[in-house]
Amino acid sequence: MNKKTIYAIVFLVGGYILAQAVADVGATKLIEVKGVVMPAGTIMFALTFTLRDLLHKRLGRDWARAAIIAAGVFNVIQAGYLAWMARVPSPVFFGLGEAWAAVFSVVPAITAGSIIAELISELIDTEVYHLVKKKAEKLPQWTRVLISNGISAPIDSFIFAALAFTILPPIFGGEALPLAAAFGITSGQIIFKYIVTAVSMPTIYLVKDESII
Repeated sequence: MNKKTIYAIVFLVGGYILAQAVADVGATKLIEVKGVVMPAGTIMFALTFTLRDLLHKRLGRDWARAAIIAAGVFNVIQAGYLAWMARVPSPVFFGLGEAWAAVFSVVPAITAGSIIAELISELIDTEVYHLVKKKAEKLPQWTRVLISNGISAPIDSFIFAALAFTILPPIFGGEALPLAAAFGITSGQIIFKYIVTAVSMPTIYLVKDESII
């Protein structure tokens, strides 16, 4: 295995897992952009689909699946550690202890919903990308990204909204939003995810076809 291949593996797998971790933390805060309300992690979540496609193209479906599972496991560990930190008392001179704990006390429901949604949607993205690549080899490579992300992005948004805001909050002691209200948040997410997909599609040409040797 040459040095370029080693760097490609480290950057693609490491970058994908990092993006998933950052997106899960960002999901704990709701933001408003041009009147659209969405979790702050939405843009990074959208980017993870394209990163997954890059990883899939360069390293293959098995590597993509492994990276998705690894990211899920690492995010569970991250969520558990953040929850533990929120409960450990802070020294008197640290004035942000209560505020920090208040922010991350909502992590369990949101992070659990996020991890489940991303696992399902990213695995679907993997299969759709593989199918398009196999059945429509003559289509431009960017269409693989467009089609796979176009299908998996809304699935991710709807599953996340249902779990994080309606189904899971009561389990963790929070209040549930009506399902219609939770789904109302998804329209803005999907729009921004499609924008990120459109902007990032050309990056598929930055990596070589499947080869790790």
